[in-house]
Amino acid sequence: MSRPYAEVIGDPIAQSKSPAIHGFWIDRLGLDADYRAERVTQDGLADYLESRRADPDWRGCNVTMPLKQAILPLLDRVEPQALAIGAVNTVFRGEDGELAGTNTDAPGFVEPIAPVLRTPHLFRMARVIGTGGAARAIVAALAVNGFTLVLAGREEDKARRMLEDLAGTGEHYTAPLAHFAQATDFAFDDREGCLDLVVNASPLGMRGQPPLAFDWSHAPPRSIAYDIVTDPVDTPFLESARERGHATISGLSMLVGQAAAAFEIFFGQSPPRDADGELMDLLRQ
Repeated sequence: MSRPYAEVIGDPIAQSKSPAIHGFWIDRLGLDADYRAERVTQDGLADYLESRRADPDWRGCNVTMPLKQAILPLLDRVEPQALAIGAVNTVFRGEDGELAGTNTDAPGFVEPIAPVLRTPHLFRMARVIGTGGAARAIVAALAVNGFTLVLAGREEDKARRMLEDLAGTGEHYTAPLAHFAQATDFAFDDREGCLDLVVNASPLGMRGQPPLAFDWSHAPPRSIAYDIVTDPVDTPFLESARERGHATISGLSMLVGQAAAAFEIFFGQSPPRDADGELMDLLRQ
């Protein structure tokens, strides 16, 4: 007997924790539903969407690397926030049968730092590594929250275009990826009343990928290190940040936050967030 289902697509996909998250919530709520993982390449993306369009049990999919931008022209409709970001991480079927795309990465990223953002600051700066689909959502979210940005990537021109597209007219900067790998003797002030983030929004440090080369002399005192990588949960980037005395946020926080918004779209119910502690323990295993 068939039942409603959603899934996560990407390439690779075996490492995804999304099935564990959505499966946990489905079990808690006692839903007659399923959540799966499906490896989909860029070449196979159009065929995948056509096959799911014809499946009445399919409720939608989360989209991960490297498909968040490639999927845009294949959808019938893209919601304004996702269109502005230029990346889709959630696809669902609208009431009219159209395949629509949205982006829950931006609110998912902000969720764990929301308490800090409620405090006024004299100055907010974020050093962001990465120029992919997730990085686009993060840059947009940080710009809206008043951060001055330094965006680093392998292609500095791409980083510059991202800032022009997403960060408005503020005073923002780009840097080559290698810039943060080299030590600096810059003398930071005491940063009282300031908020500094260092965000790894790239796949560097993910299992099977080279580590992110970041020298912590680039981070002011009391910076917060935020890594969106989820496999492993505790990356070398976060370990080295703690050794330097910085607070850290793992990628699980963003992953669960963006998944919660997607879950409601797919299944029409809010996930049981009162069980977040148990869910986080499960995901760290």
